[in-house]
Amino acid sequence: MDILSWIILGLVAGVIAKVLLPGRDPGGLIGTTLIGVAGAFVGGWLSARFLDRPISNQFYDGPTWFAAIGGSLVLLIAYRILFGHSRSR
Repeated sequence: MDILSWIILGLVAGVIAKVLLPGRDPGGLIGTTLIGVAGAFVGGWLSARFLDRPISNQFYDGPTWFAAIGGSLVLLIAYRILFGHSRSR
């Protein structure tokens, strides 16, 4: 996959992660994209390292999407634990 595919995958994975874990997080679209892209890489690394399931280079591969969404969820949870709700209600 090229870099544009990883950004699109990360954006969608970040949005799905925010839908699964609703809450008030700062960052908007840019934050969602950064968490999603980083989550895609983290999920791919975790999958290859610990599950012995290397990530394929195909955009429509199911395990690639699950790893990206899982990585995004991990990063979103870590972000919330570390920074909490930084917006006033």
